Amino acid sequence: MTFETVIDQPVIAAERFDLRPLRASDAGLIALNAGDERVARATASIPHPYPPGAAEALIARAQAEGRVEDIWAIDGTRAGGSEVMGLIGLTRVDEGQSEIAYWVAPAWWNTGIASAAVDAILAANPHAARTVFASVFQDNAASARVLTNCGFQYLGDAESYCVARGANVPTWTYSRRMG
Repeated sequence: MTFETVIDQPVIAAERFDLRPLRASDAGLIALNAGDERVARATASIPHPYPPGAAEALIARAQAEGRVEDIWAIDGTRAGGSEVMGLIGLTRVDEGQSEIAYWVAPAWWNTGIASAAVDAILAANPHAARTVFASVFQDNAASARVLTNCGFQYLGDAESYCVARGANVPTWTYSRRMG
């Protein structure tokens, strides 16, 4: 008998997928997709090569009590897609402020999945945030377009360490006022 951890995180329905809390059975697809070097190099925190056990550790962190980050699987099974087309997360950074981060599996690039997932999270606003922040690497114009298409405003340039690249990478920082 297997027990799934139940966490207080809403399921958010979108037209082509559901955003749902992570579950133990997601580990294989997370490892497969996060293990793609193109995905890892577009994020700050995914290492490449993706180490054994990393997906399970991510799921455990996403299910932990007292966590500051909520992570959803972009689950397209309802519309004939993959169970994990990507992940999207919100991290509480201060009272009334959250930071959004996401990645989409390469098989789903250029299909509008990222924009639809960001729109769905913003519409649901599960953290009741007044402001949502985001940053993307400057060599990832597609992610920058996702943010601007979803109403984010450019704030400025910065840099962030990328684990997969082993280097600081220039970023663009964005924010969106909610409500």
